[in-house]
Order: sequence, then structure tokens, then C-alpha cells
Amino acid sequence: MDYRMGFSDSNEISNGSSICCVATAAATNAETPSSSDHPSPSPDISALRRLSQNLESLFDSSSDRFADAKILVGTEQVAVHRCLLAARSPFFKNAFSNSKEVELKLKDLAKDHEVGLDALIAVLTYLYSGKVRPLPKGVCVCVDDDCSHEACRPAVDFMVEVLYASFTFQVSELVALYQRHLLDIIDKVSMDDILVVLSVANMCSKACERLLARCIEIIVKSDVDIITLDKALPQDIVKNVMDSRKELGLDTPESNNFPDKHIKRIHRALDSDDVELVRLLLREAHTNLDDAFALHYAVAYCDAKTTTELLDLALADVNKRNLRGYTVLHVAAIRKEPKIIVSLLTKGARPSDLTLDGRKALQISKRLTKAVDYNKSTEEGKASPKDRLCIEILEQAESRDPLLGDASHSLAIAGDDLRMKLLYLENRVGLAKLLFPVEAKVVMDIAQVDGTAEFPLAIRSKNLRDDRRTTVDLNEAPFKIQEEHLIRMKALSRTVELGKRFFPRCSKVLNKIMDDDDISQLAYVGNDTPEERKLKRQRYMELQEVLIKAFNEDKQDFDRSAISSSSSSSIGVMKPNSKLTIKK
Repeated sequence: MDYRMGFSDSNEISNGSSICCVATAAATNAETPSSSDHPSPSPDISALRRLSQNLESLFDSSSDRFADAKILVGTEQVAVHRCLLAARSPFFKNAFSNSKEVELKLKDLAKDHEVGLDALIAVLTYLYSGKVRPLPKGVCVCVDDDCSHEACRPAVDFMVEVLYASFTFQVSELVALYQRHLLDIIDKVSMDDILVVLSVANMCSKACERLLARCIEIIVKSDVDIITLDKALPQDIVKNVMDSRKELGLDTPESNNFPDKHIKRIHRALDSDDVELVRLLLREAHTNLDDAFALHYAVAYCDAKTTTELLDLALADVNKRNLRGYTVLHVAAIRKEPKIIVSLLTKGARPSDLTLDGRKALQISKRLTKAVDYNKSTEEGKASPKDRLCIEILEQAESRDPLLGDASHSLAIAGDDLRMKLLYLENRVGLAKLLFPVEAKVVMDIAQVDGTAEFPLAIRSKNLRDDRRTTVDLNEAPFKIQEEHLIRMKALSRTVELGKRFFPRCSKVLNKIMDDDDISQLAYVGNDTPEERKLKRQRYMELQEVLIKAFNEDKQDFDRSAISSSSSSSIGVMKPNSKLTIKK
């Protein structure tokens, strides 16, 4: 959808491609002519257009040699011109006059609500050119192909961010524009997203009175419970909503009353990440986890570890619906935390369950995810976006034939040799940690790998910072399986199983590397003679050094300490398309 927005019909440029600011139009005291009535614009409007285009080209220039300041947005930076921004915005005039810094952090300028790079550029473009340009492709588009993209979360987020940034930078024309556009679509926005709009409209106070009043009106008549309101909105707004519900006779015990004292204590225990206290409170038998909707609460507001521990109590129905008809998995999709989603699915959460308005968890997740972020390629070794991981996990959960089990060639070679199985698993998980760090952490946390003793290979390498050896060497014979080995093996096997189930794309890459015959044969010592074992060990070390070098060619800024701690436990750290030559 093309978001070309104007302040009034008379201010639109003839082809609708851009909009001059109100102040500019008022200064010319002329309406923009239509192509049919006036073949050519007046000289004044032509001059304003050229001025707008020239200033816009200055901002869009790939070279920042004329810029004298920068605005930092996370790891990104936007080059700007202080004199121009100071002339167009009282906020920037004050910011630059009171500071000698030429690098301003956006989070320090807009403190109460996060503003992204796209929203900042939209505001700056308007300040430079007086025009509101069409958005870059994918910014206001979610991943759901069935969505009209008029009121999905990416569209709402962008408009809210521009609204807040415009208010903060004192650009009243943009505040009026985006308030009106939000009012146009507010009836199509989901209830959870309206809470976001309401919160920002409240920050903008009198500048957004109409939007604030409309959002409150919708929330008053909604089924949003008091706990959700209390977590999302300031107390004065919550009180306003509660009072309005009472006046209209819409207050019910479920929607307008806080939980009883015992349920409130359970929620407070969860807020403190104290699952043991929750267990003690349950022994008092005043209520249970389902009556307290404790699992819904933990998934929505608590740490992922707390949710996992609560699930491990096995005292809550993982598919129970709350008062709004949401299952715990629906709430997890809104939360957008991959670890929580995987935890629920492994405990039996049903991805096919629908909300009252007919949405599955997957659709919820898709409509919350920006298409441009979802389609962005991610290098191996770099963190994958959480939004995309949530979608991939839920898609795999809905598939009829999830990739379960340890079907790889290398593990099959090991047969009943427990040492070789442990060696393979250590190598595979170590490699996954380097190539797919976020995905690996999700499944390792679920499998509770951190609670087991790691047994890395005792490999000397000149690439490592030190030359220390571990006391356990899985590659040396004789080798005796002990209890800690079995515990470790179980956790690593669970990690591989979950990885194959929920991250098949990553597993295919790992299979391609781990199932390489050269690697598997070098790792397997079996009944080899001491001489053969020594030769294989020498070749293995050569291979490992080549792998590390191949990986580092594209990872110059990779954390050396991470490589130092991981290279000894990884059979290889290479990109799947890397070609190796091993000396025979």
C-alpha cells in the first residue's frame, strides 16, 4: 500500500507523488492546480518545487561531505545539516545551540518511545523538503499475504513512531497529519495495537486529544482486562477507562476488577522470577495456576527462564484460554520470544487453535513482523531476527512432517560407540553456536545444556590465545563412559532434535558440514592402531586450522574470545560452500 498522505486536497501536488507543507502552501496563497485546469504551475510553485527537490537531494546524497552533524540510531547513523534542521525545528535549534556535540543519539532525543530509522528518515525528509514521500518497500507491510497492510502492526508502528518523533521535534504539521491518518484506520487496528497508539497519544498530550479520546472510547468498550491495561498504560488512563466502564454499566468482575489477593501474590512471585514461591503459594490451595491464568501471565510479562520453570511444574493447562479467548501460545506469539514459543510447543501447545476472531498463533506472528526485516538475509554467525525465528518455529510446528530424530550420516557411523556419539554431538552443537548463535541458544536453553559438564576436544592450535589442555580428551582411547557423559549426551541429543524440528534450514547446513566423509572418518578412531590414530589426529588438526581460517575470512570482527572457547569443541567452523584441500 502506498502511504502518500496530504493535509488537505488543495495542498497535494498534481500527480499525488508529494505533498508540500502547510506553511509553504499558505505562503504562496495558492492552491495546487490540477493538470486539466492549468497546464503549467505558477512560477512561485515551480520555484518552491525546485527548492524542495534541491534540499531533498542534499539529504539523500550518498556523500555526507557537506553534513556537519550525525544522528545515531543504534548502529546506524544519519548525516544531517545543523543549520537546516535548526531553521525548520525549534527542538533542533535548541538541541544544537545547547550542545557542542555533533553526534546526537536518537534514544537521548526521543526518550519515552522507541523510534526506528525509517520513522526518523520520514521526519527528516519532511524537514528538508516539505514533502511526505512514499515509504520504502516493506516498511509498512507485514509477512501475512492475506493482510491488506492498512492497519497491521508494522503500519501502526511506523505511524506511531513518526507521530511521536514529530511531536518531540516540534513539527506540528506532521503531528496533525499522522494523527488524522491514525484516526482514519483506528477502527481496523487490533485491540493490542490500540494500546500502543493510546500510550503514545497520551505522551503527545494536547497535540493528540482527538486520537487519545477515540482510543480510550474503544478500549472502554473492549474486553481488555484490567491486568493488561495496568501493564500497558499509565495509571491515570487506567482509572479513566475503569470509571468510564462503570458509568456505562460495562464493568464486570472479569474486566474491571483486579484478581483476588492470592492470585495477585502468585503474579507478584512471577514478577520476581520466584517459581519456588509460586509452588509454596499453590500448597495453600486457595487457587491453582489455571484459575490464576499464571501461565498466560508468565508468558506475557516474565523472563523466558521463569516461563520454562513454570511449565516444568506440569500444573497448568498449556492450551487453556484466557478471558479474551487467547491460548498461551497466542500470547507467546504476541510476545515474540522464540524460546518461550519452543517451550510451549514441546509441552504440547496446539498451533492450530484459533482466537475468537479466527487467528492462529502463526498469523498473529506474521502480522506483527515487518516484511523488510523478515526478508533480510542473515549471514551465518550473525544473530537472526527474533521475529523471523518465531515465524519459522510456528511454521514447522504446523507442518505435518517435522524433521525429528538424529538421522545424520555421521551419527549413524558411530553406531553403539557412545564416545563417538558424544564427540559428534559436541562438535555439531559447537558448530551451531558459531554459525547460528540465536537458534542454537534457543534450543540449548530448552534442552538445559548449560546444566551439564562440557567435554571439549583437547586440540592444540596456534590460533588460540593460550595453549591449555582440558583434562578430558574424547578423542583419546581408552575411554570410559561415566554418568556425566550420559547426562551431557542426553542434553546435546535433545538440542539436535529440537534444532531439526524447529530450525530445519540451519540443520541442513550443519548436516552438509558434519556428514562430510573426510570429517567423519578423521573423527572416528575405532580400532585404529596408535600410528593410524596419530596420523588421523595430525590430519584432523590441519583440517581444523583450515576451517577456522575459512570462517575468519568473512568474520574479521568476530569475537576472538568466542572462537578461542569454541574452536576446541567444534569439528569445524566453516561456511557450507567453503572448499577444503586436505593433504594426504
